Amino acid sequence: MNQVLESLKSKDMIQNEMMYREIVEYSVETIFIHVDHEILYINQAGSDFLKGSKKDIIGADPLCIIQDVFKPMIVERFRKAMLASGPIEVIEQTIARLDGSYVDVEFYCHPVQFGGRKAIQTGLRDITERKNTERQLNEREKLASIGQMAVGIAHEVKNPLTSVKGFLQLVKETNTHPYLQAMESELEKAIDTLQNLLQVSKPNLYEEPMIEIDLCKELSSLIFLFQDKLYNTEIEMDLRNSDQMIVGKKNLFLKAFFNLIKNALEAMPEKGKIRIEHYFQNDCIHVKISDNGIGIPKDKIDCLGTPFYSSKGEGTGLGLTQVFTTVREYGGTVQVQSELGIGTTFLVQLPLHPTIG
Repeated sequence: MNQVLESLKSKDMIQNEMMYREIVEYSVETIFIHVDHEILYINQAGSDFLKGSKKDIIGADPLCIIQDVFKPMIVERFRKAMLASGPIEVIEQTIARLDGSYVDVEFYCHPVQFGGRKAIQTGLRDITERKNTERQLNEREKLASIGQMAVGIAHEVKNPLTSVKGFLQLVKETNTHPYLQAMESELEKAIDTLQNLLQVSKPNLYEEPMIEIDLCKELSSLIFLFQDKLYNTEIEMDLRNSDQMIVGKKNLFLKAFFNLIKNALEAMPEKGKIRIEHYFQNDCIHVKISDNGIGIPKDKIDCLGTPFYSSKGEGTGLGLTQVFTTVREYGGTVQVQSELGIGTTFLVQLPLHPTIG
């Protein structure tokens, strides 16, 4: 009788384990089973996510994907999981995949019965998109804080400078000293910089109606504003899907694309080429502006769009700040690709309708 019961119990265990394997195998999350520093099983989603075959992963040490500095902590988590009666707390971790790439994951584990013995089931949930969203939100909060401070400072400084400019014009009526013209010119530059800062910090400072914008037409028109600077530069236009329009504030977008084209021109010390593309894809209008200029160091790209950060010696960075602010407020994105000595590409993606009012 006992043998019969044990046989039935063994069959139930085998059926339960087979069912468990099927459920885990078809899970969309990375799941692997391990014990004593050896991976016993990994599902297909896991081998795909870790960029390796099951053959390469099964039998390996689960710590192989953990960065050295975090290994002691993960070993302690595995020890706790073996002693626990249920799941232990979820943590965030950056792991190294088999192809050498790094990815942010939620890392959780709990004890299971596998192959007739106690083991640990570890799950990895990709949180790359969430982390990117958090970084974008942090960036927006940072820009908003800078903007609030900048508005107050700009107002306080602009008013006395405007007064000085007025008195200087009165002095010029009775005095023809050559330095007066230089002083007025420098004051104009300072006031223009403050005006740009005000618009960057509060892009809706000047209320504009929301209208349909034909970006193909506006990009063509913008090129004519640079005619005096194009004698050394070849402009290549590839404007597709011209029937697609966005709804937005026209002058803000004109200024944004003016700044991008201006930057592209200034990035080329001698003869060069600028390519401007417009096309509709994935429910968004894409505008790509590429140059074959000096390029931007990779470690500097993430700083682009920050007020007063510029890769140009005499730049203020406010032009790109206005670009990033306008596009992000609209609900779009700006991507930058650059190689030193090769050139830079700015890709602006805009939904047909803004995500905010």
